[in-house]
Amino acid sequence: MLVFYISTVLTGNAPAQDYLVTNDDSFTNGVSFYAIGSGSALTFAMEVPGPGLGIGGGLFGMSRVVAVNSGKTQCIFAAEAFTNDVFWIEAGSGIAGGAATGSPSDDGSANGIGLAANPQYVYASFSTSNTIATFQVQSGCALAFVSDVAVGGLNGGVIDGMAVHGNMLIASYADGSVESFTVASGPPVSNGDKQNSTASRGGNTYPNGIDVTQDGHFAIFGDTSTSDVVEVSDISSGRLTSTVAYQTHSGISSSNVLLSPDQTILYISNTQGDVVTAAFFNKNTGVISRGCTSGRLKSYVQAWSYLGSMVLQQITGNGGGVFVAEFGAPSYIAALNLSVEGSKCTLKEAAGSPTLDSYSRGLLSIGRFPPRSY
Repeated sequence: MLVFYISTVLTGNAPAQDYLVTNDDSFTNGVSFYAIGSGSALTFAMEVPGPGLGIGGGLFGMSRVVAVNSGKTQCIFAAEAFTNDVFWIEAGSGIAGGAATGSPSDDGSANGIGLAANPQYVYASFSTSNTIATFQVQSGCALAFVSDVAVGGLNGGVIDGMAVHGNMLIASYADGSVESFTVASGPPVSNGDKQNSTASRGGNTYPNGIDVTQDGHFAIFGDTSTSDVVEVSDISSGRLTSTVAYQTHSGISSSNVLLSPDQTILYISNTQGDVVTAAFFNKNTGVISRGCTSGRLKSYVQAWSYLGSMVLQQITGNGGGVFVAEFGAPSYIAALNLSVEGSKCTLKEAAGSPTLDSYSRGLLSIGRFPPRSY
């Protein structure tokens, strides 16, 4: 375990200010903090360097930075794929603190390390070794390695996206297959439900990013595809069931998805294109219906080439819109504002968008704290 300390501008037992955080995923790696202000404004606060190094890219569906409430402590965890570690920041203490590694064979240097977390455990998916490592969250957000487990897709694919909800962890593989695990005792144990998704059976698509409804009834997959595909699985039995595929807009790839706090809107990042979509979601049936799509985001091709993960502007209601990572060298963060009237909506990039993330040469993952409540 590596330990380092650095003074920060975050003080108190919990931050009163909402922050967007980035995993800058560079060869001078760190986490950047931006204060979220009114009207979707972002103000750079600081960059906290990590002890290790990133790789500046990888699979879209991996969440490389996550924030969780562990008791009364706000914890931020970030993956460093080149040096194969996960470092932590205790956001409310004014101190940033350390990094943990898994077993010697855990390796994410090819396509990254994805993270999923609850207040007790952090799960890290290592793309090269095809393993999921379990870390226990300790006092001050410190991580202690517990164990790892070998995984793999039905068609030879590597571990990709992950999401944890209650006692269930759901994973996607970069070959069209998905699987769920029970994490009731900490380390993941397969539920024996590994399967190819419905849309992937037609080729040219595979589930990538994952979100789960508040009650744990549905798992939602954003697909990497030659078109736009989102898939939904009923997991109310504690196992994955055959997915139902939806197409919500015209675009290339929909690798990242994010459900609004009230579960009425599903935000979809057109990762290999230039737009973000807000689709309507029925939390009772899992049905997705057309909503609205943004216009082409500013400076596409000229300044950035891919869209990454999203975070909510607000952690109540429909979220009010999202921030989305823009992969470039340097990278940017776009702000999109949502308005809804009945069965119609509008999603527009904010006037002051995008915001430069000068520390990142390949931004794919952003987070926020406080996080959404589920």
